Amino acid sequence: MNATTTLQTVRPAVMLQPLAVWLVMAVVAVGNGVFRETVLIPRMDEYTAHVLSTAMLVLAILAVSAAYFGWSETAFTRAELLLIGAVWTLLTVGFEFLVGYAEGTPVSVTIGQYDVFAGQVWIAVPLTLLFAPLLFGWWLAN
Repeated sequence: MNATTTLQTVRPAVMLQPLAVWLVMAVVAVGNGVFRETVLIPRMDEYTAHVLSTAMLVLAILAVSAAYFGWSETAFTRAELLLIGAVWTLLTVGFEFLVGYAEGTPVSVTIGQYDVFAGQVWIAVPLTLLFAPLLFGWWLAN
């Protein structure tokens, strides 16, 4: 493959393992939420617990991503890394809205979690999911 093709090629077969990695991160995120509700919130105010929990989840996503891309023998193209990040982000945001819907949370409340001007920090999670594959997939491959 030439350099242009290498940057633009997406091979569907290499996208399955990153989906499994997202499932691992989803389990970690649920565990993080349980930890926030059962350990952090009883010991501090809810906002501080949310910020700390979000930071912990961002670090966990970075750790899982680094471990996966460091371990994987697949040489991902830049397009594949961007697609992995986009899929991880869409799955996560979709999951959040689905859980909110199942719990009866109004969509406006779920959308409000992304409002950085209101002091919300959750946006760091989808942004981390979006860029971690490109960061670690490219960095660890070079």
